[in-house]
Amino acid sequence: MRNIISLALLSVALGCGGAKIDESVGLAHGTNGSGVIAKDAAVQQGSSEASQISSEFSTEIGVGGIITYLASDELQGREAGSEGIELAAEYIEGIFESSGVKPYFKTYRDTLTNFEKPAYNVVGFIEGTDKALKNEFVIIGAHYDHIGSADPVSDDYIANGANDNASGTTAVLEFARYFGKFKNNKRSIIFALFSAEEKGLLGSKHLAAKLKEQNLNLYSMLNFEMVGVPLVGKDYFMYVTGYEESNLADVCNTYAEENLVGFLPTAKEYNLFKRSDNYPFHLEFGVPSQTFCTFDFTNFDHYHKVGDEVSIMDFDHMALLVNKTLPVLEDIINAPVREIEYR
Repeated sequence: MRNIISLALLSVALGCGGAKIDESVGLAHGTNGSGVIAKDAAVQQGSSEASQISSEFSTEIGVGGIITYLASDELQGREAGSEGIELAAEYIEGIFESSGVKPYFKTYRDTLTNFEKPAYNVVGFIEGTDKALKNEFVIIGAHYDHIGSADPVSDDYIANGANDNASGTTAVLEFARYFGKFKNNKRSIIFALFSAEEKGLLGSKHLAAKLKEQNLNLYSMLNFEMVGVPLVGKDYFMYVTGYEESNLADVCNTYAEENLVGFLPTAKEYNLFKRSDNYPFHLEFGVPSQTFCTFDFTNFDHYHKVGDEVSIMDFDHMALLVNKTLPVLEDIINAPVREIEYR
């Protein structure tokens, strides 16, 4: 009974979602039947070399360095509006700048209007290379805040938030480094690191409404949440929120040429699609807005606890997730048509 109650309470607050697995790998909607129309086009445009590099881009040392800082005691649990999250914002800005990712607004900081303390999303931008497609946007996001402190254990009260969600932030920063280096994106990309997710998705609510007012032509919002440890006993690598709502998993699996994205029944049961930063973009724009996750309710016992430490993160898994996802993102961003659709 205790475990069942804990799962229910956990699901109410958690920002990760569910998906439905298909026994076979589906074809991307809108292709010529082979499921590789955009990949073929990308090769013709000379991006095959970058695609090959993407499979080895992220390393255990690289992801380990990023998440180790973000989840360090120095940042005091990264609560929205705190001195600790200010350090995290500065760190993210530094990675954006050194990677050739420009601010989307006048600066990287997007000040929240729906939170009482000074709090900021950190928003970067890479313009697309295609004359027509650059007017369409893909948002790649994660929340970088956490809860600050939690019930102490052995005098440790800092809720470092390594898995939740320094791990997702690390993945997004790796994606930003890659696209910032190669600039091989036909569509424009917004990299959004959200504050105040733990206060009720406030950062993503703010940014989604702001971009909607600006009439942003959004193709898709792809969010990353709690990806620091691998799934166990699954025949897919990660799951995605709202699997049955769109063909995103089919598109990903087609491009990955493996069963990369699958279905977690527990996540669907608790409707986690609505509990992360993808959801405000779904509400505002009505376009596929979904979250990738590798937390499955059995492989991580430290949600909102001081035990969510970097020492239990799997850096090899995180680097592999980035490297498996990069070519998929590349193909989605460079597809000649909008393949991802709500059903």
